[in-house]
Amino acid sequence: MRSVLNKPLVRSFVWLYLPAFFCLAAAPAGAESIGVYSGRHYNSDKQLYKLFSQRTGIEVNLLEAKDDALIQRLQAEGSGSPADVLVLVDAARLDRAADLGLFKPLKSPQLLREVPVQYRDSRGRWFGLTRRVRAVIVNPKLVSPASIRTYGDLASPQLKGKLCLRDRKSVYNQSLVADQLVSNGAVATSSWIKSMQANLAQPVFSSDTALTRAVAQGQCGAALVNTYYVARMLSGESGEADQRLAKNLKLIMPNPAHVNISGAGVTSSARNPEAAQKLIEFLASPSGGKGYAEANNEYPLKGYGDNPWLKSFGPFKTSGISAETLGANNKLAVQLMENNDWK
Repeated sequence: MRSVLNKPLVRSFVWLYLPAFFCLAAAPAGAESIGVYSGRHYNSDKQLYKLFSQRTGIEVNLLEAKDDALIQRLQAEGSGSPADVLVLVDAARLDRAADLGLFKPLKSPQLLREVPVQYRDSRGRWFGLTRRVRAVIVNPKLVSPASIRTYGDLASPQLKGKLCLRDRKSVYNQSLVADQLVSNGAVATSSWIKSMQANLAQPVFSSDTALTRAVAQGQCGAALVNTYYVARMLSGESGEADQRLAKNLKLIMPNPAHVNISGAGVTSSARNPEAAQKLIEFLASPSGGKGYAEANNEYPLKGYGDNPWLKSFGPFKTSGISAETLGANNKLAVQLMENNDWK
């Protein structure tokens, strides 16, 4: 049996950084449990882990940290890692973790049924759990919403001095570029990147939150952001000031829209792979998946869900490019961004 922490259900590991290694808080022996390393940092996720524990009797020991740090940690820990499940945001990270041998392939009829083929690894190493759309937001006082219908429209000279973007390090932007690369080819994508850089109103931003506020405040006329950042502001989740600002925004779903995922897999070093698979199956199920996505203003794997803010954005047509393909093209996408001065 895996060791657990004193109190029942979900427990967060202590995240301690030392020059040479990371340490997990020790725990006494107890009931069956699994360790979860997650790049998601939402209280709503913890509530779902608690629900899973209540239904199955399997405790979830949770460690939350940045995705890349978790990948590095799991590599360093090797076969001695306490992690049974690795949850990551973005197809590129899931693909990288899989290529590093950090996931154990699963054979699960339920996951094959619940997770559409374009949102899972063809070898069963990871499975999507939520969908994220990279949309365009505009301040109608500066940019007409009717002028933008596709991502390509962001390269229009009419946006010169009005466009704002997040930096090249953003994996969300990297995957969008991978999407455009697969759809339009390297030459057209390079031209698109160059033209967007020429349209910038100010230096690139380090977060979608700051970017969204800048558009709402009129510092920028248009920008690329994930839909859930706008939904958080509209709902008042991020405060009354943001809620007021959000009224200045118009969100546009490009046609087709770039869809990315957050997902999970059972680690190759898992000591309790059966229980780990049960958790992933629960999170992909209609009951578990609904809460995992909607509580964070994300889209479920199928349909649009019941989140009122997402419903207000309207339907969208996806590009149809699989998450696995996005991950496989990440390196080339980053190279194109570097070569064409995306800072």
